[in-house]
Amino acid sequence: MTEVLHPRPSPIVAAMYTLRDLDVDVIVMHGPPGCGFTASRLLEEAGVTVVTTGMQETDLIFGAEEKLVKLLKKVDEDFHPKMVGIVGTCASMIIGENLDAAIKKAGIRSIVLPIDTHGCSGPNTVGAIRVLEVAAAKGVIPWEEFERQREMLTRATELERERGMTSKPYLKPHRGATKLKIANKIVETLKEEGKVAVIVNAKKETAYRFADVLRAVEYARGKVGGSAVYIANTDPAVGLPRIRRYSQDIIRDLTEAGVTVDFLTGGLDEYPVAGEKAAGYLKDRKVDLRVICGLPHAVPDITQRDVLVTDQPRVLRNFLDTGFEYSVGEISTHSALMGATGIVHSELGDTIREVVDEELA
Repeated sequence: MTEVLHPRPSPIVAAMYTLRDLDVDVIVMHGPPGCGFTASRLLEEAGVTVVTTGMQETDLIFGAEEKLVKLLKKVDEDFHPKMVGIVGTCASMIIGENLDAAIKKAGIRSIVLPIDTHGCSGPNTVGAIRVLEVAAAKGVIPWEEFERQREMLTRATELERERGMTSKPYLKPHRGATKLKIANKIVETLKEEGKVAVIVNAKKETAYRFADVLRAVEYARGKVGGSAVYIANTDPAVGLPRIRRYSQDIIRDLTEAGVTVDFLTGGLDEYPVAGEKAAGYLKDRKVDLRVICGLPHAVPDITQRDVLVTDQPRVLRNFLDTGFEYSVGEISTHSALMGATGIVHSELGDTIREVVDEELA
C-alpha cells in the first residue's frame, strides 16, 4: 500500500458533511473548540448549526460527559431541532466518551445520531459510513440505502487509491493550465462541425459549478455550430435528501438554459461507478472531443486528447505530471458553493462564452 504523505480528508469532517446531507438541524462536535473549525464555518453557510462542547485539558483526564449532556439540553432549548448529530473527535473518542449514555441522560426530544468516529479511524469514508449506519439503525434511512451508500463509498476509497489523491506518496497541489487554451480547443472543435461530449461526473454540491460547462458548451454550439452530447450523474431520484435537491436544482437550471441531458449516469453520490456508465454510453458513438468534469479519473480509459476539469489540485497535479496537458482546475469550488441553490458560473464556462463572444463581435 502506498504511504501517503500529503494531508487528506478526515473521517470527522466526512461525518459532518454526511450529517448535513441527511438534513440534520444541529451538529454537536464533542471535542476541543477548534476541531473541524473550517468545515463548521462552511456548514453554517449551508444552513446547519454547529456547536461544540469545547473540551479542555482537564476533560481528557476526568471526562466531559456532563458537558455534552448540558450542551444537548441547551441545543434542545435554543434551537428546537428535529434531528441532531453528535460527532466524536480524536479527543473524546480516544478517552472513551460514551455518547449514548450522554444522550440518555439529556433526554431531549430530537432524533439524535451519535457518531463515534475520530481522525485516526481510517479513510475519510469511514466517517461517512458510520453516519449512514447509525441513521439506518435509527430509522432515518432504509437499510437498503445504507448498503448502496456503503458500496459507493467503498468504491470511492478504491478509486482514490488506484488513480486519485492517495495513489502517490506526495502530490504537490497545482492550479492547472490556462482556461483560454481549453476554451479555444472546445470552440474550434464546434466550429469545425465536430461533436463535443461533455461528461459531468461530480461529487455532491461541486456539480453546481461543473454543470455550468454544459451550459457554456450549449451556448457556444448555438453560436458557432457543431453538435454536442451531454451526460451527467444528476439523477434526482437517487441519494440522501439534500443530494437529491442538488440534482433537481441542476436539472431545472439546465432546462432553463436549453440543455437536455442525453444520458443520466446515476446520482451525485454515485461518481465512483457513474464514470463507467458514461464511458460505456459513448463507446459506440463518434465523438471528436470529450470534456470530463468533476472527477475525471473515475472515467475509464481517459486519453491525453480529453479535456479534464477538476476541483482537486493534487489530482490535477497527477494529471499534468502524467501527460494530460488539457487539464484545468476549478479551484476552491467546494468552499464557494456552500448555500448554493442552483448552477454557479465556472471559470472555464465563462471563458468559453468570452471566446465565442469575441469571435462574433
